Amino acid sequence: MTAQPSLLPSGHTAVMASRAPSIDGLDYFPTPPWAARAGAEIIARVDPGTWKVWEPACGGGHMAHGLTDYFGEPFATDVHDYGWPGCRIRDLDFLSAEADELTEFDWIITNPPFVMGDEFVRAAWRRARRGVAMLLRLVFLEGGKRYRLLYEDCPLSIVAPFSERVPMVKGRWDPEASSATAYAWFIWIKPDAGLPQPAHPILLPIPPGQRTALSREGDVAAFNGLADAPLFGGAAA
Repeated sequence: MTAQPSLLPSGHTAVMASRAPSIDGLDYFPTPPWAARAGAEIIARVDPGTWKVWEPACGGGHMAHGLTDYFGEPFATDVHDYGWPGCRIRDLDFLSAEADELTEFDWIITNPPFVMGDEFVRAAWRRARRGVAMLLRLVFLEGGKRYRLLYEDCPLSIVAPFSERVPMVKGRWDPEASSATAYAWFIWIKPDAGLPQPAHPILLPIPPGQRTALSREGDVAAFNGLADAPLFGGAAA
């Protein structure tokens, strides 16, 4: 197998590269833009309005690209610099005290590293003014410790599983990929939002056909021509 090219943007010095987190440890699976739009459709339905959105694990910008259709350009940050020019703050750890200073956002919407999902939910719940939406594997519902997170500490409002698979590949977006992993949008509505609070999470399945309905002609082209092309699209080397 051909070695993958460096995922650091050109121009990084050796010192900067040594300070950057290891790409292998980032659990980075770029979100197909159509899957981001599927979550945005639900949020726009339950909480219509012009909201300020923070995407704190923006990676190469795939999630933010899909969200822009509904909320305008999100405030995008990431702990790692993937070279995407839309990232507003590079090398910002969402779980850090520094990130606690960003409190002016209505919704926090992201596809977090699954291994840090619990911590991302708690941090987002603490900071968002109206709601939180996380794209996660459906198995995020499982686990005794997670029961307290989802049903007591940060009461879950909506679970929206995809009826069709959402293919995600580590380290790159491959529009032609397939997957056996089930994903869902997990949505939390804050009490201060003034919206109805369900006694139990609402199951809101995302129907089949959304991959076609919510894909846009310019999605793939939006990520062509960027540094380290295999990160942003196309088949693996």
